[in-house]
Amino acid sequence: MSPTSSSALPGALWALAHGRHALPHDLLGQHLEDDGLRVRVMRPMAQQVRVRFDDGVEIDLEHEAEGIFSGVREGADATFDYRVLTTWDDGVEHVQDDPYRFSPTLGEVDQHLVNEGRHEQLWTVLGAHVRSYDGPMGTVEGVSFAVWAPRAKAVHVIGDVNGWDLPSLPMRALGSSGIWELFVPGAQAGQRYKFAVRGADDVVREKADPMARLAEVAPATGSVITTSEYTWGDQKWLTARAGRDPHTGPMSIYEVHLGSWRQGLTYREMAEHLVNYVADLGFTHVELLPVMDHPYPPSWGYHVTSYYAPNSRFGDPDDFRYLIDRLHQAGIGVILDWVPGHFATDEWALVRFDGLPLYEHPDPRKGWQPDWGSFVFDFGRLEVRNFLVANALYWLEEFHVDGLRVDGVASMLYLDYSRSDGEWVPNVHGGRENLEAIGLLQEANATAYRRVPGIVTVAEESTAWPGVTRPTDSGGLGFGLKWNMGWMNDSLRYLAEDPVNRQYHHQLLTFAMMYAYAESYLLPISHDEVVHGKGSMPYKIPGDDAARLATLRAFYAYQWAFPGKQLLFMGCEFGQTSEWADGRSLEWHLLDHSAHYRVHNLVKELNTLYTEHPALWQLDADPAGFTWLDADDNAGNTVSFLRHAQADHDGDVVAVVVNFGGADRESLRIGVPRPGDWEVAVDTSGFDAEGTPSQGGVVLTAEERPWHGQPYSLEVRVAGLSACYLVPRRAS
Repeated sequence: MSPTSSSALPGALWALAHGRHALPHDLLGQHLEDDGLRVRVMRPMAQQVRVRFDDGVEIDLEHEAEGIFSGVREGADATFDYRVLTTWDDGVEHVQDDPYRFSPTLGEVDQHLVNEGRHEQLWTVLGAHVRSYDGPMGTVEGVSFAVWAPRAKAVHVIGDVNGWDLPSLPMRALGSSGIWELFVPGAQAGQRYKFAVRGADDVVREKADPMARLAEVAPATGSVITTSEYTWGDQKWLTARAGRDPHTGPMSIYEVHLGSWRQGLTYREMAEHLVNYVADLGFTHVELLPVMDHPYPPSWGYHVTSYYAPNSRFGDPDDFRYLIDRLHQAGIGVILDWVPGHFATDEWALVRFDGLPLYEHPDPRKGWQPDWGSFVFDFGRLEVRNFLVANALYWLEEFHVDGLRVDGVASMLYLDYSRSDGEWVPNVHGGRENLEAIGLLQEANATAYRRVPGIVTVAEESTAWPGVTRPTDSGGLGFGLKWNMGWMNDSLRYLAEDPVNRQYHHQLLTFAMMYAYAESYLLPISHDEVVHGKGSMPYKIPGDDAARLATLRAFYAYQWAFPGKQLLFMGCEFGQTSEWADGRSLEWHLLDHSAHYRVHNLVKELNTLYTEHPALWQLDADPAGFTWLDADDNAGNTVSFLRHAQADHDGDVVAVVVNFGGADRESLRIGVPRPGDWEVAVDTSGFDAEGTPSQGGVVLTAEERPWHGQPYSLEVRVAGLSACYLVPRRAS
C-alpha cells in the first residue's frame, strides 16, 4: 500500500499542493503498492506528464488533483531510476530528474549529533552542498539542502532552480530531529536560494540559509550555492604554526576594517596591497573586523546575518581564502573578529526562524541586548550552541585562520549586563552569571584548541571576571589572551593630560603592573578608540601638532615594551588626524607629510626590534619578564623598566625609558643588569622622514655603579616627549 492511505489521500494532496505537507516523500516519488510501482509527481499546469524508466519502459501519469499526477507501472516489484517528461502549454517536452526519488543526505548519526549539540563540523551536513550520484541513467548532479527548523509546519526550497515558486520543492522533516532536507537534481553553484518556512504561527517567511557559505550582495538578501575549488599554498605556515605557542611568541597586531582600509578593493586586490603594506610594517598578525556577512555595507560588521559566509562585497569564499593564503605566505597570521553574543534583527535572517524564537532566547530579559539593539543567542539550547561552536571551527578549519577575537564577552557573562533591576533573570543559583554563555565560551575555546594546534582565542572582556585566560579544566573560560582594557583606558586618560599636569596622574602609567599577571593580556588601541566622538590618536593629546606626534611616538614605544601583546588599529600607525569613519578610506595622503611618515617609520622599527628581541614578548605573562627601574619619577613624568627573556635565549634584555614630560632629561641615570656597552636601539625623538634615528647606534658604557637595584648603571639623554630602548651591544 502507499504510505498515505486512500482515505487520507485527498487531504494530503491538498496539503502538498498548498505548501502544508511535512513529509512530501511519502506522497511523491516512487512507492511499491500491491499492483505495482506508483510514481507521483507535482507538475501544476502541465498538459501531459510521463515517466521513462531506466529499462526504457514509459508510462503516462494521470492528473489526480491540485496539479499532482500519478501512475502505476503494473507488475513491478522493485524501484527504478527514472526521469519525468513534462509538457506544458509551450508544447515542448521537458526531461527532468525527480528530487523525491532520493534518500536523505543526512544519516541518523548526523541527526543525533546535531540534536546533542556535538556535530563539530555542522557546515558539512546543513546548508547547501553540491553533490553527484551515479545511476543507471547516468550521473546526476544537484544540490542537497538541509536546514534546522524544529517547529516549522512545512519548509520549501525556493530560488533560481524553481523560479522562486514556493509549492514546487517541499522538503521532508527527518523524524523528530527538526531538520528538513531535500536533494534537488539540476541545482548548481551560483544559483540563489532561500527557505520558505511555514512557521508554528502558520505564517510563511522567506529566510536566508543560516548555514549559507555565500550570501548575495546587499541589499539583496538571498543565499548563494557555492563550492570551493581553492588549492592552498600555506602548508609551510600551518606546519610551523602547529609547533608554535602564540601565547609566548611575538604578536603585534594590525587591526583592519576591510571596507575602509582602501575603499573599493576586492579580497584579491587586498592580497597584494594589504599584504605588502603589513609585511613592510613588520606586524606579525592582522585582525579583521567581522567578515561574516552583514546587511549594511559601511558598518563595522558586528550585526551579523550570515555567520558562515565571508562578506560577498569583496568577493567569494575562495577569494577570501586567497587573501588569507597570501598573508600566510608572507609570514603574517590572521585573526578574525567573531560575534557569538548577539545577532542582527533582520526578519529574513535568524530572527524567529521557525515562527517562534529559535536562535534567540525567548525571554527578552535574556534574549535582547539593549545596548546594541540586537538579539541574544539562546546559549542553553544545544543546537544553537552547536551552531556557534561549529562556526568558530569553520573559520579556523575551512579558512585556515590563526585565531578568533571574541566580541563583547562581558555582555555574555553577566545576566544583568546593561540591565536595571527587574530587567534580568537570575540563574538557577540566584546569581548574575550567565551559566549557559559561560558553558558556550568554554566549549568553543576547548574545542578550538583541541582541534587546531597553534591558534589563539582572544577575549574582549572589560570586567574583573576571574580566569578569563585560565584553562577550562581549571575552571577558566579558556581564552588564550584578554584585551587589557584597564591599561588602555588609563593610558589614554594619561595622554589626555597636559605634560605639566601628568605628574599628578603618574599612577595611570604604573597601575596596570598591579594586575599585569592576573591574566594573559593584549594591549589594544582599537577601532573603538578612534571613532566618532572619541577623537583620533593625535587629537587625544594636548599641544601643537609636533608635540602631539612626538607624544604619540613615545606612547607607541611604551606600548610595544609593556608586558602583553599589542594591537594597533589601521591609520593609527601614521597618526591619522581624523576620526575613523567606516564609510571612507584612511587618510593616506598624510604619509606625504614627514611628521606622519616619522610615526609610520617608528612603528616599522618597533616591530623589527620587537620580533628580534624575545625579551619583549617571551615572558609577557610571567613576572620574571619585567623589572621596574623607576616607577616613581612622577615629577619627571618618566618611567623606566627592564624586559627580560628566558635564559635559554642568552638572557636577552631590553632597557626602556619613556619621558612623557615636556623637558629633556639630559643625563638620566638608569640601572642595568650588565656591564659593558649598551646601544641605543630606538630613540623616538630622532626619527626623521627616512627613518634614521639621531641616536641610533649610539653606544653607552655601563659602569659598576649600582642604581635602581641593578649592579651597573649608565647615563642616557631622553628628550622631552620621547622614549628610548637600550640593548646590550652584541660582539661583532
